[in-house]
Amino acid sequence: MVSCKPKRSTYLALGLVVVVLFAGLSFLLYDFNTSREFPFLFYLLGSTIVTVVLLLVLVKMMAGYKFLAAGKEKIEIWLPLKAQRRTYGLTDLLAWQEEEIKANQRIFRQLILVFSDKYSFTISNHEHLGYDGLKKYLIKKVPKKRVKP
Repeated sequence: MVSCKPKRSTYLALGLVVVVLFAGLSFLLYDFNTSREFPFLFYLLGSTIVTVVLLLVLVKMMAGYKFLAAGKEKIEIWLPLKAQRRTYGLTDLLAWQEEEIKANQRIFRQLILVFSDKYSFTISNHEHLGYDGLKKYLIKKVPKKRVKP
């Protein structure tokens, strides 16, 4: 059975970014409350930009927190933050495709799975463990449903 889950290192790094952004926002608001050394527009723009970036990183973390298990002619998808579990047979898989992007001398791969109820699921090698195992499983079990780019 193939299991794909988020990498801890990715979430640790994103968590540290969230902590730094939250600390920066707290410092801006504390400085505004106590000393007001800078113009009001600086505090307004700074806190707005930091808040937007903080929210974007949090949404990225929540959207990427998903699990997949494949084996015994089934694919099970679990999205804990949506409290959603979906189980599909391999016959329900309409198509799958692997995309490759080369950036900064690194290759990022992404698998896109499309199911019969028009639900699509994306998993990447950069953010999830078990990516290669899932790709081998799909090549072995459903090679005809692969979409070539």
